[in-house]
Amino acid sequence: MSPRHGPRRAQVVFDDVARSQIEKLSLAESMKADRAIVALSVNPWLGDLIGRTPLREYQEDGVRVIYTTTVRGTLIIVAYLEA
Repeated sequence: MSPRHGPRRAQVVFDDVARSQIEKLSLAESMKADRAIVALSVNPWLGDLIGRTPLREYQEDGVRVIYTTTVRGTLIIVAYLEA
């Protein structure tokens, strides 16, 4: 009998700007950002659409993530992150 697996997660990729922002985070901020990214990888549609753009905004525990996702939700591109 095969083991049960959790939900399939989306792959998360960071834009250069988001990557530089991550490098500047403290350990506590980094842990908060990690929880937000994991939540998005499980459900890429958690964030609210920003106007008529393909961008979404997700906020959790003082972390703000601006991102876009592929149509099927298998890839998330993080454009901006602040904690």
